[in-house]
Amino acid sequence: MTVAIATTLAGKAVEVAGEPVRAAVMEITRRVRERFYGRPSEERALARGAEEPEVLQGAVRRLLDEDPDFRSELEGLWNQAHTEASATDDGVVNVFSGQAQSVVQLRDVKGTLNIG
Repeated sequence: MTVAIATTLAGKAVEVAGEPVRAAVMEITRRVRERFYGRPSEERALARGAEEPEVLQGAVRRLLDEDPDFRSELEGLWNQAHTEASATDDGVVNVFSGQAQSVVQLRDVKGTLNIG
């Protein structure tokens, strides 16, 4: 999520699957920009994001680390968007949330399948 936010903040296109995810990335980016406003080091990182993406990523990480509630809010938006993602045409969307020792996600299995 941090890389997607920093990439979008830097004005670069982000490859995301589906409109819900794209909308969430834009909303998250807007909220991070608002938090950066009036903070000189973050504003500098934002201005130089295209040339120094690692600096911008670090600024985003610091922002999320110093405000766990804000991080949770953004993670909620991110997770909700992934849950709402839907496949079109011949596409596939796999959503997994939670804890598991093993996860298997399949599509179009033809023939015998043995999982052991």
